[in-house]
Amino acid sequence: MDKKDIAGIRKQLKVDQDLLKISHIFNVYILKETTEVFHQQSQLFEMLERDQQELFMNNFKKLLSGQLDEKLFELKFMREAENHSQLILHKGLLSQDVEDWKEQMLAMTEKMIHEHPHEHDIVVTFIRAEYNKPMKKQSDESDASENDTVYSHPFILCSVNKTQDPKKDWVFDYVEKEFKYNIDVDPVVDLKSPLGGFMFPTFTDHFADVNHILYSSSKAHDPDVRFTEEVLNAEEPMTAKEDKAVFEEVIRDVVGDQLNPSTLANVYREVNQVIEDHEEDDEPAKLDYKDVERVLTMSGEAVDGEQVKTAFKRYTDNEGYELKASSVVPKYKSKSIKINTKVANISISPQDLEFVKQVNFNGKRYVMVEVEEDAEIEGFKMLPEAFGGINDSES
Repeated sequence: MDKKDIAGIRKQLKVDQDLLKISHIFNVYILKETTEVFHQQSQLFEMLERDQQELFMNNFKKLLSGQLDEKLFELKFMREAENHSQLILHKGLLSQDVEDWKEQMLAMTEKMIHEHPHEHDIVVTFIRAEYNKPMKKQSDESDASENDTVYSHPFILCSVNKTQDPKKDWVFDYVEKEFKYNIDVDPVVDLKSPLGGFMFPTFTDHFADVNHILYSSSKAHDPDVRFTEEVLNAEEPMTAKEDKAVFEEVIRDVVGDQLNPSTLANVYREVNQVIEDHEEDDEPAKLDYKDVERVLTMSGEAVDGEQVKTAFKRYTDNEGYELKASSVVPKYKSKSIKINTKVANISISPQDLEFVKQVNFNGKRYVMVEVEEDAEIEGFKMLPEAFGGINDSES
């Protein structure tokens, strides 16, 4: 499932949308002290007041916000697990009976709260929905409407939200003309900051994938491993930050901790080429140890393949691990690389890194940036200065 698929669903999470319809909503209230179901309520989504529908729609949008491999993770189900969540969710997805669907969602809720108390009461919300994705037009000359042919994708979405303690206020009563201590007894469900959740199944192009689940974390680069493994029975997520760290450690292990900018620019160029070559593939581009060896070789480094293989195993516990190529290279055409010094901070794109050099002159270090035009400071053009005793007029 790529960012376009997720963005397509988020775009339709609005009231009165034709392409996404929510049939039922099921809310389950969990007490923090007992980790038991205190209350449950199911109803047709269309029976909610419009303001309520919008509250939930915004909650679901928030749940599906964020970057893949940072806050959102497409996870593969583990092959074996007791009371497997894939089976529970698949039964719920196929169920035509609302009571049976609720039973499966309660089974998922029990897995969430089993021996895992929260700091606050929580509310677990499930919806049954259907996303109708239009087929791409075959040609601009076609008279058929864009929505004439659609692919129907039923799915289940779950959002976990904490509650906030009731407000306690000191108020003045105009009628009785006296001060009063006022306390609300009803806890407020915080729909603006979901603690996490998931969507099942995932979608790739026009096809549902019941072997994967989309997990949403409350914080970027901080997935709840207990939730993903014990509740969802899915493989442990590897964040983009972790993939990048592994890539960098492997590079250091193989070529050392010093690289000139032009070599690093070549490495990023090779990785970016891998990404571009796989843009049309259903699966994101990945790099195993052989790919990393090839990238380093193409970048001008003489490396030992066995050393790369050993480094992969050292930092991932799996020599066959594959890094997501998009995770290991900064955004290629934006100024995503920061060069920080005590004097100045420089932002540059990976594709322009080859124009940066560090040089030593008269016992001092300098960062040089090759430019094609005169640089400006506060609207003033910089005057060329002699470097190493030579300037343009003397050369």
